[in-house]
Amino acid sequence: MITLNSVTKTFGDAANPVRALDDVSLSVASGEIFGVIGQSGAGKSTLIRTVNLLERPDAGTVTVGDRELTALNDRELLQARREIGMVFQQFNLLDSRTVRGNVELALEVVGVDRRERTKRTNEILELVGLEHKAQQYPAQLSGGQKQRVGIARALASRPRVLLSDEATSALDPETTESILQLLRSINKELGLTILLITHEMDVVKSICDSAALMSGGRILEQGRLVDLLSQPGSQLARGLFPLGELPEGNSTVIDVTFVGLSSGRPVVSQLARTHQIDVGLVGAAIETIAGAQSGRTRLELPGTADANAAAINDLRAQGLVVEIVRSGR
Repeated sequence: MITLNSVTKTFGDAANPVRALDDVSLSVASGEIFGVIGQSGAGKSTLIRTVNLLERPDAGTVTVGDRELTALNDRELLQARREIGMVFQQFNLLDSRTVRGNVELALEVVGVDRRERTKRTNEILELVGLEHKAQQYPAQLSGGQKQRVGIARALASRPRVLLSDEATSALDPETTESILQLLRSINKELGLTILLITHEMDVVKSICDSAALMSGGRILEQGRLVDLLSQPGSQLARGLFPLGELPEGNSTVIDVTFVGLSSGRPVVSQLARTHQIDVGLVGAAIETIAGAQSGRTRLELPGTADANAAAINDLRAQGLVVEIVRSGR
């Protein structure tokens, strides 16, 4: 649904260039929620503004659906943008308009007649749970309600793609969770493709099917979360399951990842009994990610990795992902 191919974007002048996007390629499948995560300055906001060509890239191509946006003229691009909704961090509502008026604005600018505007606005306000707030003004709303208006406005023109630019970063945790669940509900009910950017791993963990990690204007890794969890060394997987610092000593330390398996499986006790070794539990985390219960356990084994090869191979034979974090000596 969304494809960026070798996209580059540079700001500043020739003497002081800032490369916000550095040969970025990204692929978002139709109907999925895709998260782009990274720290401030990673290039996330530039990336998402490139998808609808609010920022035109210096090089590379941007394709949404079956249209290569970077090949369109201004009139064609305006038409294509009607299929791409966008939700902003700071809401960007007009204080002089009611909730209804803010949502209808998105339809007014594309020439939808009054009767159809009213009908569509009623539908979309009900979808986001704000039908009872239609005549109120932004100043009378909470932060979460303002963001729901922003989402309703973005959905008014029936887009195929929804872009979310840090839409929850200004909200408290409880409100953030309600907005994320609304986005997931919209994704399922409308079959909408959602691309969101965030600096919060909890957002990715909560609703995303796939994700990409950005730093310094580049994509470091990307893929479906269930696949990334199965890749030893994945930075995104480590972020999804933070297990703290390594214990001191000369022992072997391994991370064991369970993907879509029951958390009640007695892996540690079976390992200790079968191989007659003392197994130390250093850390553990269990989460529901991309609809599947997954987890990661950090274990400490006595001796070197070679001495524990049989135990490690036993875990891998059970379909578990094992990463040797430290090889003892």
